[in-house]
Amino acid sequence: MKELSKIASSVVASSTIAVDTLAKQLRAEGKDVISFGPGEPDFDTPEHISKAGMDAISRGETKYTPATGLMALRQAIAKRLELDMGVTYAPTDIVVSSGAKHNVYLTIQALVNPGDEVIVPAPYWVTYCEVVKMAGGVPVVVSAEEEQGFKITPDQLRAAITDKTKLFLINNPSNPTGMVYTEAELRALAAVCVEHDLYIMADEIYYHLVYDGEFVSVAALGDAVKERTVVVNGVSKGYAMTGWRIGYSASNPQIAKVMGNYVSHSTSGPATMSQIASIEALTADQSSVYEMKAEFLKRRDYMCERIAEMDGVSCIIPQGAFYVMMRIDALIGRTLGGKLIESGDGFAMALLEQALVAVVPCSGFGAPSFVRLSYATSMEQIAEGLDRLEVFLKE
Repeated sequence: MKELSKIASSVVASSTIAVDTLAKQLRAEGKDVISFGPGEPDFDTPEHISKAGMDAISRGETKYTPATGLMALRQAIAKRLELDMGVTYAPTDIVVSSGAKHNVYLTIQALVNPGDEVIVPAPYWVTYCEVVKMAGGVPVVVSAEEEQGFKITPDQLRAAITDKTKLFLINNPSNPTGMVYTEAELRALAAVCVEHDLYIMADEIYYHLVYDGEFVSVAALGDAVKERTVVVNGVSKGYAMTGWRIGYSASNPQIAKVMGNYVSHSTSGPATMSQIASIEALTADQSSVYEMKAEFLKRRDYMCERIAEMDGVSCIIPQGAFYVMMRIDALIGRTLGGKLIESGDGFAMALLEQALVAVVPCSGFGAPSFVRLSYATSMEQIAEGLDRLEVFLKE
């Protein structure tokens, strides 16, 4: 048989999904696993949003929509971006698709030619490098150390640029680090991009969840920046709607048109009832967003306080999202749970097998000395999981 696609064969599975799959398998076997792995809120979708989706089904609104989304939804998105971020887009600049991850894919496909270089700050979300490779592009990883708050500097960005550089990716607030760039930091990075004529993809899916300081969108930094920026966002994180699969992008009309063409020839557009539920999410009272944010803040503080009390591990306090990056390099070479710890992956496996606690090794995020803990789970589960972690570390 002839060989498979070289591009497809170069793409590796998501480490976040792999850990979650194993944890679910152990649960299916009757094991009491506590998972700090998934990147989704543990809250139910607010009732008024779910009702809007169910009412749509009852009314028979189950047919195809325009490929780039219902006009009413695109209008609602444009209005929400204006209210929350102070940026103005026409509804036709919005492309709705099957989750923010799909919009990341569409953005890369629209902008990147084979051989183009894409600068990806590390630690990074596992999908970024893989989706660049799917387009035949070359991910260029620039590492931001914990000592610099996991945020790259303009000098680092400038040093990574070559005549092949096409695009700069920024995830703010960040998965996996939870860091948040200040307006001054964003302006300095954006100035480099304008100077070198680079596109920017700004993944801002966690913008609702900023606990320290204020969120600033890259697109709000002036017309020159906005024109070269694709904002990626969605309803998954802020409205507890991960399974509804609605993401969106905002960009200049030329980019939006190309992205829309890709949607029309791939998924034909996202689910109609999910779009109608998303209109309700974006236009109705936003109090549920703030209630979830307040609960996440309590969990963040508790998790960081507990980790600070444990020997061999540490973390800096994340400013946003719902993740903690726990440093474990002091454990390398030690024996825990009867196993020699040789890597973050080995630590995560030993912790899951011996203590039934699932964390995500950050080798897939470009940060092998760390594991990621999500606090998108109940306080009771967090407390029990950290108790188990503490016992495991003392063995």
